Amino acid sequence: MPGTKRAFYRSLERLQTDYLDLYLIHQPYSDVHGSWRAMEDLYREGVIKAIGVSNFSPAQLADLMTFNSIAPMVNQVETHPFCQQWQATDFMQQHQITIEAWAPFAEGKNDIFTQPLLVSLAQRYHKSVAQIILRWLLQRNVVVIPKSVNPQRIAENFSVFDFSLTEQDMATIATLDLGKPLIANHADPERIKFIGTRRFAT
Repeated sequence: MPGTKRAFYRSLERLQTDYLDLYLIHQPYSDVHGSWRAMEDLYREGVIKAIGVSNFSPAQLADLMTFNSIAPMVNQVETHPFCQQWQATDFMQQHQITIEAWAPFAEGKNDIFTQPLLVSLAQRYHKSVAQIILRWLLQRNVVVIPKSVNPQRIAENFSVFDFSLTEQDMATIATLDLGKPLIANHADPERIKFIGTRRFAT
């Protein structure tokens, strides 16, 4: 059995379930086409409800779509006020690929929770900075699943459906974009070599 399918069935066994809602290729490296075709098989068998990728650029998505029969249904990419992914988002929405944000709070970098513009919006709407960011993502049709183990913050993260940001607010937040990843650059050759070295060392 190919490695991708073997890993998938091992996951099913560990999770004690007979299907998964979503299965992703984590990074756009190595034999992504071989992994994708195995995932297409699993999708056709009905043991995966949706298949997708993570950290793929528009060019890498186009490559995967052009040379395979099923397009990715989800692409999970670093998306937050400092890395807004506008070009990638436009491409994905044109091809019915759902964009899902990872690190929506930028892992706290660049003092995001005390960023003056975001703080001013939070004060105006009587919300937290985290809630402003989540609402901004939702209004861009970006799926977001914020990570937290704090019950109060989990409840707060759900309380973002009782207000809307204006078009002007959205445009103002757009000015925070640095136009590049803040946490992980998956196009960096040194990163690719490092990951490859770790993989073959294990």
